[in-house]
Amino acid sequence: MANPREPMLHPIPILSLRPTQMTVGLREVEEKRRRWRAHKPKKEGRRLAEHMIPVVLGPGKRHYVVDHHHLARALHEEGIKDVAVTVIADLSMVDRDAFWVVLDSRRWVYPYDAKGERHHYKDLPKTVAALKDDPFRSLAGELRRIGGYAKDTTPFSEFLWADFLRRRLSRKSVDADFAKATELSLALAKSRDAIYLPGWCGPAFDD
Repeated sequence: MANPREPMLHPIPILSLRPTQMTVGLREVEEKRRRWRAHKPKKEGRRLAEHMIPVVLGPGKRHYVVDHHHLARALHEEGIKDVAVTVIADLSMVDRDAFWVVLDSRRWVYPYDAKGERHHYKDLPKTVAALKDDPFRSLAGELRRIGGYAKDTTPFSEFLWADFLRRRLSRKSVDADFAKATELSLALAKSRDAIYLPGWCGPAFDD
């Protein structure tokens, strides 16, 4: 088993990375692209070394991304071909069916689509370029940035918030007026209904 957060210093092609989720928030991807372009190009190599992608080695020695899907997609969109990765576990000796069971038990995979519906692992996209847009994931990311909830170490916590919002707001309303949807989501985040979610920081309620 590899040591936790073991750096791989040789470059890995971005398009060889295998996603462990089905969607990203493309607004969030665009924000990461803007931040990337704001830095000087001559320091690109150093910045890539500082933004390693955490992966699990799976069957066939493939690199399965377990975090930073948005960053990987943003770097791809910016024309970056290779990235450094951090191997958090080597499961390359595990057969394919057992591999997905292990990932699921450790909450390293989130096979839900933009409607919040679960799919079979075989339906996961094969590259970060194939990740679909989930506007509610963008909404959840924006909600955290404005203080709607705290950053939390719970795996896929932003997707849990996205699913919470998806059940209370229509996609049409999010697409039509993202600012208004953000305002509404902030009120929802402070409600008692959201108290079970990771990073909840709404007001205390008197029983």
